[in-house]
Amino acid sequence: MIQLSSFLIISAIVFTLGVITILYKKNAIGILMGVELLLNSVNLNFIAFAKYVDSSINGQLVAVFIIILAASEAAVALAIILVLYRDRITVDVTKVDEMNN
Repeated sequence: MIQLSSFLIISAIVFTLGVITILYKKNAIGILMGVELLLNSVNLNFIAFAKYVDSSINGQLVAVFIIILAASEAAVALAIILVLYRDRITVDVTKVDEMNN
């Protein structure tokens, strides 16, 4: 049986990779993938704590809510990235320093 500490270690690694991705990527799609890694690590923690610590936490319900939130966030972010690419012909976030209209 897999221990709770194993889930927490994997979640911490995924969270760290997400933070590193957000900090070092200049590409907007890469940053979006980093945010998804963060949300998935949080989901892993919720489900692990719901299974091992207390079953009344409803971790699965919160995880489903976060998945729905991540899907809607991805849709909005991809729409913004598409408009950015159409206007500037780049998805490099360091070259976008102003918002028009």
